[in-house]
Amino acid sequence: MSPTAPYARIAITLPADNLAAADRLAKQQDRSRSWIVVEAVRRYAASFEQGLAQENLDGSRRAQLRRDLTLTHERRLHAAEDTPLSAEQVTTPRIFATFDDFVASRRADGVSVVGNPLAVASRSCDGC
Repeated sequence: MSPTAPYARIAITLPADNLAAADRLAKQQDRSRSWIVVEAVRRYAASFEQGLAQENLDGSRRAQLRRDLTLTHERRLHAAEDTPLSAEQVTTPRIFATFDDFVASRRADGVSVVGNPLAVASRSCDGC
């Protein structure tokens, strides 16, 4: 919060254990109790807004995030370090002028290709 921001004085009622926790944090961080409360509200508001943004994530991305949160920090770090390696393995799609070009490319990659499905479809449609 900037020192020039307008302040409002409020009175709140907190459970005794929450007040004790705020005082403990304030002492540990050499901050005022007000600073601790303001920071708590700021973080809560940010997480709430982020939660609204996360509602717009598709189900698979949300599920992946939940799975990631079950990992230890160390495992998450290792996964993050491996990410660039897996991203480098993604190949750009190739475009072929003819099916024969596609077959030649697949055979060069060592992949077995059986026949031309277009030729089979046109032969089976003699009576059409």
